[in-house]
Amino acid sequence: MKQLKRLFVTGQSGFVGQAFERMREHSVAAHGWELVAPVNTYDLLEPASLDHVLQQLRPDAVIHLAGQTFIPEAFRDPGRTLDVNLKGTLNLLQALQGSGFDGTFLYVSSGDVYGKVNPELLPISEQQPPRPQNPYAVSKAAAELLSYQWSCNLPWRIMIARPFNHIGPGQREDFVISSVARQLARIRLGLQEPRIQVGDVDVSRDFLDVEDVISAYLNLLEKGQSGEIYNVCSGKEYLIRDMIASMLYLTETDAVIEQDPARLRRSDLRRVKGDNRKITQATGWKPGIPMQQTLLSVLQDWDARVGAELAVQPRL
Repeated sequence: MKQLKRLFVTGQSGFVGQAFERMREHSVAAHGWELVAPVNTYDLLEPASLDHVLQQLRPDAVIHLAGQTFIPEAFRDPGRTLDVNLKGTLNLLQALQGSGFDGTFLYVSSGDVYGKVNPELLPISEQQPPRPQNPYAVSKAAAELLSYQWSCNLPWRIMIARPFNHIGPGQREDFVISSVARQLARIRLGLQEPRIQVGDVDVSRDFLDVEDVISAYLNLLEKGQSGEIYNVCSGKEYLIRDMIASMLYLTETDAVIEQDPARLRRSDLRRVKGDNRKITQATGWKPGIPMQQTLLSVLQDWDARVGAELAVQPRL
């Protein structure tokens, strides 16, 4: 039996990191990788902790997910967002170099770096120049440039992924599809009135199942070209209002959709649709999970989470 190579995924406690753990046996191992996790905690802003972890793990590849990813928090504290996402990436690269690493490094950026793209330029390809419109996107674009610079000066394979919106079980309720699923679970349990509080639902996004995203990353580790940037997206445009309507249909729930001013975010992005042809041509990867299946998994996840919350509440 062929020995599995060692894969270190930073941010394993986050949404995508937890999905990696769920896929450990059937997908990660099938691509020839063994997920390795540190015994000790580490901090991207504490180089000594990274040195210790990497000396312990000795990975053959790293997928760098960890960072500050919440856009409202980035507006609130742009300095820390830049520190974590840019300086933290530099600290990780330097720690890898110090450990003698000579494998593959995948930096996970964001489709948000493109900023506002005129509708006539959709779908968004990698040829579209980055025009970040929030501190989070600025930090990711800067770390992309840092990663590219390192790819020019080291014999490692260093690639950049730009994932667009991805959804699935375990996502925080700060994100629209997850928030709606949580509210629907509460409505069905009689914990709130049949009213769904939302932000702007008349915008479109390019959604992808988190498991398809991970499959894309694993394919890039195998076949991606060093120094290159790859969109990770569905290539489809989904209207938020239509997604919510599908969730109401799937749960057979009748509820009113209400716009909550507190949920409106500063954004001029009305339409988003990515172009995934570059990664498909380079690796053969294609999205494989139907959106209805993804929505069902999110709804079932929130049914279980809200039910668990209810079970531990003290009875009066």
